[in-house]
Amino acid sequence: MADESTNKNTEKQFGLTTLSLNNRTTVYVLTMLVVIIGLMTYVTLPKESFPEVKQPIVYIGTPHPGNSPVDMENLVTRPIEKEVNAIAEVDNIKSTSVQDYSTIIVEFTSDTDIEDALIKVKDAVDRAKPDLPELQTDPNVFEMNFSEFPILNINLSGNYSMEELNEYAEYLEEEIEKISEISKVEIRGINEKELKVNVDPYQMEAREVNFSDIENAIRSENITLSGGSVKEGDIRRSIRVVGEFSYPEEVLDVVVKSEKGNIVYLRDIGEVDFDYKETQDYARLRGNPVVMVDVVKRSGENLLIATDKINVILEKAKQEVFPKDLIVTKTNDQSEQTRELVDSLENNIISGVILVVLVLLFFLGSRNALFVGIAIPLSMFMAFMILGMFGITINMMVLFSLIMALGMLVDNGIVVVENVYRLREEGLSSFEATKQGVGEVAWPIIASTATTLAAFLPLAFWPGIMGEFMKFLPITLMVTLGSSLFVALVINPVLIAAFMKLETGETNRKRIMIFVAVAIVLGALLLLAKATVLGNLLIIAGLITILNVYVLVPSSRRFQRTFLPWLEGLYKSTLDFALSGWKPALFFWGTVLMFFGSFGLMNVFPPDVEYFPKTDPKYINVFIEYPVGTDIEHTNEFTQKIEHIVFDVVKPYESIVESIIANVGQGTSDPNDPSAFGQQDTPNKARITVNFKEFKYRNDIDTKVILAEIREAIGGYPGVAVTVDQNADGPPAGKPISIEVSGEDFATLIEVTERMKKTINESGIQGIEKLKTDLETGKPELVVNIDREKARRFGLSTNSIAMEVRTALFGKEVSKYKEGEDDYEVQLRLMEKYRYDVDALMNKSVVFRDQTSGKMVSVPISSVATSELSSTYGSIKRKDMDRVITISSNVITGYNATEINGEIQELLSNFQMPAGYEFKFSGEQEKQAKEMAFLSKALGIAVCLIFLIIVAQFNKVTTPFIIMMSVVLSTIGVFLGLVVFQMNFVVIMSMVGIISLAGIVVNNAIVLIDFIELSRERKRQELGVDKLPFNEIVEAIAVAGKTRLRPVLLTAITTVLGLVPLAVGFNVDFIKFLNSYDADFYLGGDNVAFWGPMSWTIIFGLSFATFLTLVIVPVMYLFFARVNRYLGIS
Repeated sequence: MADESTNKNTEKQFGLTTLSLNNRTTVYVLTMLVVIIGLMTYVTLPKESFPEVKQPIVYIGTPHPGNSPVDMENLVTRPIEKEVNAIAEVDNIKSTSVQDYSTIIVEFTSDTDIEDALIKVKDAVDRAKPDLPELQTDPNVFEMNFSEFPILNINLSGNYSMEELNEYAEYLEEEIEKISEISKVEIRGINEKELKVNVDPYQMEAREVNFSDIENAIRSENITLSGGSVKEGDIRRSIRVVGEFSYPEEVLDVVVKSEKGNIVYLRDIGEVDFDYKETQDYARLRGNPVVMVDVVKRSGENLLIATDKINVILEKAKQEVFPKDLIVTKTNDQSEQTRELVDSLENNIISGVILVVLVLLFFLGSRNALFVGIAIPLSMFMAFMILGMFGITINMMVLFSLIMALGMLVDNGIVVVENVYRLREEGLSSFEATKQGVGEVAWPIIASTATTLAAFLPLAFWPGIMGEFMKFLPITLMVTLGSSLFVALVINPVLIAAFMKLETGETNRKRIMIFVAVAIVLGALLLLAKATVLGNLLIIAGLITILNVYVLVPSSRRFQRTFLPWLEGLYKSTLDFALSGWKPALFFWGTVLMFFGSFGLMNVFPPDVEYFPKTDPKYINVFIEYPVGTDIEHTNEFTQKIEHIVFDVVKPYESIVESIIANVGQGTSDPNDPSAFGQQDTPNKARITVNFKEFKYRNDIDTKVILAEIREAIGGYPGVAVTVDQNADGPPAGKPISIEVSGEDFATLIEVTERMKKTINESGIQGIEKLKTDLETGKPELVVNIDREKARRFGLSTNSIAMEVRTALFGKEVSKYKEGEDDYEVQLRLMEKYRYDVDALMNKSVVFRDQTSGKMVSVPISSVATSELSSTYGSIKRKDMDRVITISSNVITGYNATEINGEIQELLSNFQMPAGYEFKFSGEQEKQAKEMAFLSKALGIAVCLIFLIIVAQFNKVTTPFIIMMSVVLSTIGVFLGLVVFQMNFVVIMSMVGIISLAGIVVNNAIVLIDFIELSRERKRQELGVDKLPFNEIVEAIAVAGKTRLRPVLLTAITTVLGLVPLAVGFNVDFIKFLNSYDADFYLGGDNVAFWGPMSWTIIFGLSFATFLTLVIVPVMYLFFARVNRYLGIS
């Protein structure tokens, strides 16, 4: 009776597993559905390099022509800011006031719904309207969508006029915009056309004509209007009066004034010209002018499908529309990088799977390895199904998460298969061994999976733009690991019960050779039928089968029969030594001492700290910035000079350079430069972009070296700022060196920032490229001061004079000219020779009809106003209601931003600031501190959650404490690895790696201690005692340790090997190899630079944690068992 009771208490089963075993057919069908739906979902999910980052940011743009930046700030920006700042969910407000325009960007807390944010901002703007001046156009309020970015530039060049190139570009624009995945297409490098009506001010004065006369005349003549309809018998015919201009010269015949028989035609006072607008930007490809077509993808659409459709349109255009000698090139094709990243990560997954399965084969045998390995594809297919339901795309974050999960996916399967196989060896039937084997480990693996999920759970609540970027990592991992638990407890048991057999050492080689022959013959036939991939796959499958039978299986049997018993014996003797006498205390305190020693080493040999991984540059940008007010022609001339320097530098590297593009004018600001905030029209700026080929085609040439050479070759030029930078990886973080100085009075702010710049420059701190501020103080202007008393005597208002000046110079759109399907602006202004003549402008007469006499009166502007040359601010920037000036710089290649910022902080610790003024570090440094604070908090929460789960499982305090100690001590491996291999500590990646490590390390410790507890309970029941003798506890620990050696080693090795291909940059293109026998093998790449720090953190920590689990955890268990026995604790 006692034996039966003992069996009932110690034999376990898990209800869900028993249910699946009793319903095998249902599980088979479910498995097939998972495979089919998961595979289909993966194929159809959109693919992109980086995940779409959705941040609740609202933009408010307000035009108010005729106002300086100071006026825009006071009249428009401040009133709107005041109302917006009252919204509770607002995180920060940034604004830029420039000539004629106010830009306000409102960033909300990450948990705010963007639609609600948009409504609240619009309401706030409406509340501010009574305090705003009379605006010609209402403020424009919309969501800022960072996911809509150019995915491709199409460049058109050749021996053709710009007008012809523009026609070809417009054809592409029209065709590409029909693609559903495309949001918009923009043409750059050529200006839009307009119908220019240029008038002579002196002829206008002589004929008593003003701008309003001309505007009204053109509007009245250029019109097509419905006249109703007439009935003709049974037909009702509509009437349309057509009066729109048919050709530009027709405008000259417009009568602008007819009074007392005196007719004035437009030709009498001016001229018309249908031509391009004044140049606002230039575009060149390798020094040659191009018309550039920028293609912007719609948010959430498939990048690869979109570019495939564009390529079809391009090929059709080349064949049927474009002349043969038209040069059509593509640059900045995001799909190439996306395909490269996705293919590389997919191949890393395949490499990891191969390594994991090989290890399983040696430890478990071929059949058992298959049972465990099947968890990888099934878990991934389930994950794809779930991710697809949540609208998550396939991107590098998702794919890396799958690589990271590779080894963990098989952890549960290893524990289950190994335990069931052990029970089969003990003589249990297939069904009973499966039921009891899964039952023994079900709750431990549920607990271990729960602890892993608990480690990643806090990361899912990561706030801010970085959180939006990184959240796909914990989400994918949690979904995938949850799927692997389902596979281990539901699908795997059914397959094990049906197909697991004990290894007998006999192999039916005849049957296997028949299979091999059929596979090879069928593969050869498929090759003849041009089905290359499938044919090669069958042939390789046949060859691998031969290799497995004659090499791998015999080797694995020798490994299991010779090496593993030897290893187990070695481990048993090591464990016996560690558990004997006073040695547990020695091992325990020695490990604790090692922990503090590793901290000491980190302080003695500190690794460089980086905010985010820096890959080898794919693009190098040269940013050129002249003072505000510089003419675009001057900027363009200097840019051409810098282009030639860049050409000379990259000439030896021509084989790896894809394109060199120069843009001058619009859209050339540095996106990481605070001074670029809110700027649209920038004739004083230019950008040269050197675009390199993908990493594998660079022949081991380091593009960082080229960046440094370009920076050195350009040097410095007086009166112009030239900076060289690489493309940013990940979410925008700002400049590596960025200091915000805030206060109210601009004169004081300027004095403080200049003094601060001087202090830093004179300190001799190395590694700073060039400090600059984002306040532009030298914008030249001509101030026209109105004498209100004189103006009043003449019957003129300030507005009428101001509008006269604005129309004369800037111009005014008075109508639309149609040509075909296109509309063009009709712009009225002075002739060019008068527009740039200050005397002619001031002598321009304001012609109007006197309301008293009814006569036309002509008053020169100089009679009621004076002019003076002056300068003003180019823009006024504000942050959170305060004026702010930002000092920023890049860091020269080879120097560390964190160290430089540390030196600057120490330098400025005693810097004297006036009362009411303050400075703080912003940009990358601010974000680094913010993310480090969150990740430290997330690590703390993760540890607490893991501890609570373990307490709930064991219902003890000592056991969870032991397990959590193993988590803390695992960081010894991380710290030693960073110091020994001189690797950088990357704040984002290394910290996420440590948090991930916390969830991984506990798994084996939980299962090991659960087996120790189970062994103790079985031994206690066998002996019929309440408390085991101490020697029996030691024996129970040793037995459990030896029993769990194989799965502990397996789970650690598989997790490490799953990450190794990515950590070392091992790249093999398996599909290409099957198709063309070219494996395209290379080491390194952007993925290893990006994900290497996290991979190595986990590899270092887990490698040391394996020693902890196998030796130190049993030691700590015995150590605390003695302490508990001494204290009388049960």
